[in-house]
Amino acid sequence: MKTTTDSRPAVSLMRQIEVTQWGVENLATTSVARPTPGPGQVLVHIEAIALNYRDLLVISGLYNPKMPLPLVPVSDGAGHIVERGAGATKFEDGALVMPIHVPGWTGGRPEPDAAARGGPSAGVLAEYVVFDERELVEAPSHLDAVEAATLPCAAVTAWNGLFGGAESVQPGDRVLILGTGGVGLFALQFSKLAGAEVIITSKGDDKLAKASAMGADHLINYAQDPSWGRTAKKIFRDVGADLVIELGGAATVNQSLRAVRRGGTVALIGSVTGAEVEKLSLPPIFMRNVTMRGVAVGSRDLFEDMTIAMTRHRVRPVVHHVFKGLASFGDALAELASGSHFGKVVVELAA
Repeated sequence: MKTTTDSRPAVSLMRQIEVTQWGVENLATTSVARPTPGPGQVLVHIEAIALNYRDLLVISGLYNPKMPLPLVPVSDGAGHIVERGAGATKFEDGALVMPIHVPGWTGGRPEPDAAARGGPSAGVLAEYVVFDERELVEAPSHLDAVEAATLPCAAVTAWNGLFGGAESVQPGDRVLILGTGGVGLFALQFSKLAGAEVIITSKGDDKLAKASAMGADHLINYAQDPSWGRTAKKIFRDVGADLVIELGGAATVNQSLRAVRRGGTVALIGSVTGAEVEKLSLPPIFMRNVTMRGVAVGSRDLFEDMTIAMTRHRVRPVVHHVFKGLASFGDALAELASGSHFGKVVVELAA
């Protein structure tokens, strides 16, 4: 009997998590072939991923249930480059990198058909991911993979809200930040770098105390003060905020408009309290020359500007908890859903 040996190289496998049907209970860990980078691409060993509220909405089917499945979720991660394809010269082997939130959005305006990572474009909840090197940003040198994983969405969104509009925040400007979530805390850090005076809101005094320790100048517990918009305007010497980082949505926009000064800006970023505003009065907006500006993360160029500032000022993100291993992803989602976190929820895949 003749025996033959298969000379084909063995396929290297890796693990990833997929949404097979909508719902956290339908997440599945699968083994697939490890991808190989093509021309202009690099292979990144994903070492940590960070969660955003959007990820929970995507997985639950509440963000856009028409997205095709299966889907690898989660937009934010960081890892080291382990292989480069032909012509990929932007980064050295071993560089710690992070993907941009919207593939292809390197600068200027996003394309009309731009698709965010983690839904509908494939996300980073895998041990290895191939990226076009133009869609990566090198992490600040003082951060590790866990810290770097928190930057692509929340940090870039905060940076865009503060510095991506027609007028950037300047020293002495007055900034009102709604909430102590990921975007809110990055906005607090970046506002103080710019020399701004900051009010931050929360429904928890413990979170407000932590925000004060990070440099917030004024604190408002909105659960105890239903007219917090008027309170904020009074704190800002009855002039109002130059900029409101509006993260609440339907239930908070009217108060934000009460807090903003004549000629100020409300940066519309979140809608956690709802997406449709009732009884929104338009005359106070145009008669007071208020700018309502939508902010949806940002381009690679903005991301790179942010990392320069973070490196120069040694800014470190606030990390609430680090879960260990791919199998802990469900626990991390539950922690995010509880709303008890202060700072980012991270999963260290390589643990």
